Amino acid sequence: MRIVERPYAEADRRRLLDAGIHPVLARVLAGRRVSSAAELEYGPDRLHPPDSMKRLPEAASLLAEAIVARKRLLIIADYDADGATACAVGLRALRGFGADVAYLVPDRFRLGYGLSPELVELAAATDPRGRPDLLITVDNGIASVEGVERARALGIATLITDHHLPGERLPPADCIVNPNQPGCDFPSKALAGVGVMFYVALATRAALRSRGWFDGRPEPNLGALTDLVALGTVADVVPLDASNRNLVALGLKRIRAGQGKAGLHALLAAAGRPHAEVSSFDLGFVLGPRVNAAGRLAEMSIGIECLATDDEARAANLAQELDRLNRDRRKIETHMLQQALEHLGALERTAASRQVFFDPAWHQGVVGILASRLKDRLHRPVVCFARGEQSGAAVLKGSGRSIAGLHLRDCLDLVSKREPGLIQRFGGHAQAAGLTIAEAHLERFAEAFDRAVEELLPAEARARTIETDGGLDGAHVTLEVARMLEDGIWGQGFPQPLFCDNFDVESRRVVGEKHLKLALRRDGRRYEAMCFNALDKPPSQHNLPSRVRAAYRLAVNRFNGLSSVQINVEHFE
Repeated sequence: MRIVERPYAEADRRRLLDAGIHPVLARVLAGRRVSSAAELEYGPDRLHPPDSMKRLPEAASLLAEAIVARKRLLIIADYDADGATACAVGLRALRGFGADVAYLVPDRFRLGYGLSPELVELAAATDPRGRPDLLITVDNGIASVEGVERARALGIATLITDHHLPGERLPPADCIVNPNQPGCDFPSKALAGVGVMFYVALATRAALRSRGWFDGRPEPNLGALTDLVALGTVADVVPLDASNRNLVALGLKRIRAGQGKAGLHALLAAAGRPHAEVSSFDLGFVLGPRVNAAGRLAEMSIGIECLATDDEARAANLAQELDRLNRDRRKIETHMLQQALEHLGALERTAASRQVFFDPAWHQGVVGILASRLKDRLHRPVVCFARGEQSGAAVLKGSGRSIAGLHLRDCLDLVSKREPGLIQRFGGHAQAAGLTIAEAHLERFAEAFDRAVEELLPAEARARTIETDGGLDGAHVTLEVARMLEDGIWGQGFPQPLFCDNFDVESRRVVGEKHLKLALRRDGRRYEAMCFNALDKPPSQHNLPSRVRAAYRLAVNRFNGLSSVQINVEHFE
């Protein structure tokens, strides 16, 4: 693995400096192609006009008419953090408008992903209010051709709100809102499912306002939902373009001001994180995994209820349950990863695939995380399978993760076209995707997937590199700079700052069984440093020589009520 420096335009850096941006931040932002301070101005006025999204006015009219007519609305949610937050945004907004709305989440272990015909039948038969008049999908539905057809046969209208890439055939829904559908000119194609639902809520409020619906009624403040939008956006690992950074900034501002939802504050409390110091890192690695744990191990309704309630006591109880599920998830993940590494060791002694993994004992709710861990270790696209059920039949359900340079959904599409019938269902993004196959077809899929990856993955994407923001002057290794960087909006496509310098290693010791605590020295200055999970990394990262070139982050170390600056080493050579 090589440490490289991210290029930047000097003119951009100078322009940011002239605008009063801190020198460290100016270089970091220039490396992320930010060319003016105006791109860092976040606020409601920076939201794209809702009517610029294809069919959004039509969707708003459909919802407004249903609300006025007191029709029964049913949100069809998904079982990840994006789906849960999108469902909570939909529930809160529509209830605020006075709608008769409920929600239903598919059982991921029995019904699988999306609006399937079986889920439509379940919705029609079990809704205590009676058969719903309108189904609203959030974070799913763009591939649910058969499910929408079944809804139409039952006389139920459908509104699809999604952000996943569409297939060759769109479902025959009454309306589809998806910035990635053909012909949509919405400026941001990177919206998460929760972002799409937020825009639907904005447009629906405008449609109801034009009908005089709020005359004599309180008009809900949809800005209060941006904390949920921020969580779903970061947790779904969508690219943080300017539009998504604005949404995340608005949400973080609310949470830090103590105006976040009761469930978010309860989850932060369960994790021991003060709301005033919450960061985009917390959204992705503290809150997101706890919400996701419900969908992985139990029912996502636990996560949705936590995000939808205003009862602080109930939120606290639900947050504690999500925290427990997350601890259980980590234990399962650790065991599965050990098994996978054993498989990997055996595969390295053969010519077998090193990209497709399966074990009969694996938990299907955790294979996505496992694929991510193996992808990081192998620096290759990885698909992990677990046994599952679909329409009463035993199948293998897989989750894949990819590296930069290979679009995973397109790769699966190529496999599907070359091997008709091999993949029963698939969908997803460039970096993550899900699929279903028959267990008897595992080896056939592994061979076809390996061939497709070999063809599609460019040679330059196969080299392991760590991209950094270059060196950091010792005068800037301060608590003030660490806090400034921590407060930034970082995530997929807009990575957290990572620096690179040469250090002398004065001492090292193991803490917490797998971490290394280090004392580093450079230019006469001594630095406290940590290398987290060092003993889980490749053996070359276990034994530090006396002098290293390290890629590191500047972090705030909080201990016993005191804060200090700390260097977190990510990699060294």
